[in-house]
Formats: sequence, C-alpha cells, structure tokens
Amino acid sequence: MLDRSIGEFSRFITIALGCTIFGVASGQWLLSITLGLAVYLSWVLWQYRRFYRWLINGRRGPAPTAFGIWGEISDDFYRIQRRHRREKQKLHAMLRRVQDSTSALREGIVALEDDGNLAWWNPAAGDLLGLQPGDAGQPLVNFVRDPGFVNYLQQGTAGAHEPLTMPAPGDDTRILQLEVTHYGQDEALVIVRDITRLHKLEQMRRDFVANVSHELRTPLTVIAGYLETLEASGQAPQGWQRPLTQMREQTARMTSLVNDLLLLARLETSERDSGRERVAVGELIGRVAREARSFSGGRHEISVDCQGDTTITGDANELHSAFANLALNAVKYSPDGGPIQLRWRVDENGGHFSVTDSGIGIDPIHIPRLTERFYRVDAGRSRESGGTGLGLAIVKHVLLRHSAELSISSVPGRGSTFTLHFPAQKLESTTST
Repeated sequence: MLDRSIGEFSRFITIALGCTIFGVASGQWLLSITLGLAVYLSWVLWQYRRFYRWLINGRRGPAPTAFGIWGEISDDFYRIQRRHRREKQKLHAMLRRVQDSTSALREGIVALEDDGNLAWWNPAAGDLLGLQPGDAGQPLVNFVRDPGFVNYLQQGTAGAHEPLTMPAPGDDTRILQLEVTHYGQDEALVIVRDITRLHKLEQMRRDFVANVSHELRTPLTVIAGYLETLEASGQAPQGWQRPLTQMREQTARMTSLVNDLLLLARLETSERDSGRERVAVGELIGRVAREARSFSGGRHEISVDCQGDTTITGDANELHSAFANLALNAVKYSPDGGPIQLRWRVDENGGHFSVTDSGIGIDPIHIPRLTERFYRVDAGRSRESGGTGLGLAIVKHVLLRHSAELSISSVPGRGSTFTLHFPAQKLESTTST
C-alpha cells in the first residue's frame, strides 16, 4: 500500500511539474497550475463517486475499473470478492452436507435462536413435534405447551440436567425424550428422541414384576403359616426341626423381597411429588435410630447428631423407608462394636441426612452401580445379612419423588458415608413464625 501511495504522489508531482513548466513557457503559470490541479481533483472525485455508488448499491458486479491508486483499490476489492465468493460457496456446501446428514437422523434436532425462537429443524423433529415450514421464527413453546417442558427449557441455562420425558404434542400415544444443550449467547439445540418402544417395554417390565410379586404373596403367606404352625405344634419329627427353620427363614426372605418389589413398583408408577405431609426430621431420625439399635441388638455404637428443628415436605412412609434403609444397611455391614453415626445438617443448599458406618468400605468402581436392582458388591455376604439387593434402589426412587439426590463416599477398609441431599424448597424450619 505504501508503494501505491508513493506512486500516486509521484503522479501528482509529475502533473504539477508539467503544469508549472507549461505555465512558465506560456506566461500563465498560475492559471496553468490551477487548471491542472482542478482536472486532477475532478478525476479523483469522479473515481471516488463511481466507487462510492458501487459500494452503496450493494457491490453488485465487479468493482469499477480505473488506473492509478483507484485501479489498485478496485483490483483488491475484486480479489476480496472472489475469495469471499469461494468461501461462501464452501460454507453453503458445508451447510448442505450438515443438513443432509441431519435429515437422515432418526433423532429430531431443533436449533433455537434468542428467546427460544425456532431457527431450523430437521424432518424428524418436524414429524415428532408437529412443526411446519412456516413456523420458523416463532417460540418453540408455542408448539410444545407441556408445562414440564417450559420449565425445563427455562432452567436449562442453570447447567446440565437429565433429559425430559413427555408425551408428543397432539399424540399421547408417543413418548418423547427431549434434551436441551445451550451454546453461545442465547442459542440452544434441542435433541428429540422417540422412546415409545422403550417406554412400553419398561412398562411391561414394571407390570410383570408387580403382577408376579402380587401373585407370590398369597402362596408365601400360606407356606409361612403352615411352617409356623408345624414349629409351634411340637408334633414335627425331631429331624425336621432344622429343615423347618431353614424353610421359615427363606420364606421370610422371599416375603421381604416381594414386599420390596411391590414397593418399587408403586414408587415407579405413582406420581412424583405426590406427598404433601410435613415430616419432622428430628422425630423421623429418632425413630430410625431406635429401629437401628433394636436391629443391632447392642452390637454397635449408634449416635445421632440432629442440627436444627426442620420439616421436610413429602411422603412420611417413603421418607422413613429411605432413612431406615441407610441406617439398617450400616448395621448389617459394620463389624460388632463399630460406631455408626446418623447426622442431619442444614445449610444454604438445603438439608442433608448422612449415615456413616465403620464397615469394610466399598471400592470406587462399584459406587456408580449401587442403586441398581439386585446389584451387590459381595453377593454372599449380602445374602447372609438378609438383604434383598433392592434397598438402595428404593432409596433412589424415593429421592426422585422428593427432588433429592444421593451421594456416596467410601474408602475400602475405613467405612462409608451415604448422604441424602434435600433441596431448600422442600424444607421448613419449625422454629420460624
């Protein structure tokens, strides 16, 4: 650019010098210089006007041709135009490939602009959500009016959260799973999956487990009754005492398993957040501590640390089941004489109930799977202690219904701590007025 400026300056000096020489020779040097400079300035302004009109008209066509510095500027703009055109073509080709690839996906993809307005979606999303080509630019919540989705979309900026399951708009027979990913300033992607088949399979599994468990209760009750009668009558042969005792123990274990399965089925099928009782935490923990001491039979040192008088809004029986499961598990897996602490504390994040035992601990590789049904770290030891393998699964479902979470920390050989975290909106201080 410096060379171009020097060249234009040299051209100006040459014109001025030529006009001066002509003026001296003709005796009208001032007039000659003035006319020469006026012609040069007019030419510059004319080139400027052509270039300016080309710019304000949207730079349609090639830049106006000229010579000198304006020609060089025009050549630069022409090269920029060509480069921009090539990049634009590459971008369009890339967008077409992206659109073609997303159009082939079974999952629906919706791109949202500011304020949740529809920017683009693939055919699968249009089919699942009932979107039409003319809906672009409108808020997605105008077409997906489920209150759960509206809250889910608004809370999406708070961080990562679990996908939302809901019926398809206008078709309750289809079940959709939606997941929102935010990026940039206010943009977001909504991934939509049709999980109708999975939902039906899961419902069939739940119905099967619930029905089988319900049908097993009657024969187990009959067997337990006859075994109890035989043992109490004293008429059973002497050699039958040990088999009768073992049958009674296994019948009791099966009855406990069936009861846990029925409880899980009820927790899965009933509505979440259905409980509206105000449960006093201090009384609940005291009751659980008494049950744990009775179950321990004096073999463990069980202490209680309850900070503050607090109530939890929820279902009293379900909360008792979750608290008691953790406490009784601590008794089962702690050695005789080992300390067990039940603790309740409240902070700005909510309420936290923790059970710390002095057991053998849990290897970190097992912790993510502890809430799965029938998952056992040590299957043999769990069966000996009378566990069904469903306790932590029940705890997980109770917490889901109370918008709470479970965290587990453990060091092999040094014990474990299981903590239930309840959100602040579920709590209320009994000392407040």
